[in-house]
Amino acid sequence: MKNIGVLAVQGAVQEHMNLLSQLDDVNPLLVKYEDELEKIDGLIIPGGESTAIGRLLRDFNLLKPLRKKIKDGLPVWGTCAGMIILAKELAKDSTVHLGLMDIEVERNAYGRQLGSFKTEVEIETVSSSKIPLVFIRAPYVTKVGPEVSVILELNNHIVACKQDNMLVTSFHPELTNDLSFHQYFLNMIDK
Repeated sequence: MKNIGVLAVQGAVQEHMNLLSQLDDVNPLLVKYEDELEKIDGLIIPGGESTAIGRLLRDFNLLKPLRKKIKDGLPVWGTCAGMIILAKELAKDSTVHLGLMDIEVERNAYGRQLGSFKTEVEIETVSSSKIPLVFIRAPYVTKVGPEVSVILELNNHIVACKQDNMLVTSFHPELTNDLSFHQYFLNMIDK
């Protein structure tokens, strides 16, 4: 049984919890306090508002302990705002939160609410079926370091990538009924 935490300070927390509860051998846990980091085998940083999540990580004194846990190997997956939280650099913005993944991210790259969209794609490394993707005011990756593996490019923009124990997606798998990316994250934990 894997204990998978969902950072519960802001964002699409319940949506991730709902999908995780559908997977075999997964115990989804809400993570809001430092001591809860010791109980988990992996952590999801959900989509939401990155400025609010970053501020709340500081307010709850989670930023430094979370950074240490991830550096020590805790598998982590950032969706949308979570991608921004994990990024080492933000284009046109000096704000850095965890600053662990060797990527540069463009915030709100797909525009405001009207720029949001859905699509379906095949990603052989994730699933043998088409995967629905939901983009809401989504960021994308503008630069990757040498240790970063690109999982998906869409319209010449990097929207999913991985570095060691860190996974990021521009889109919101938690807003679909598809479990492919949640299973992919679990498989990362098992390695």
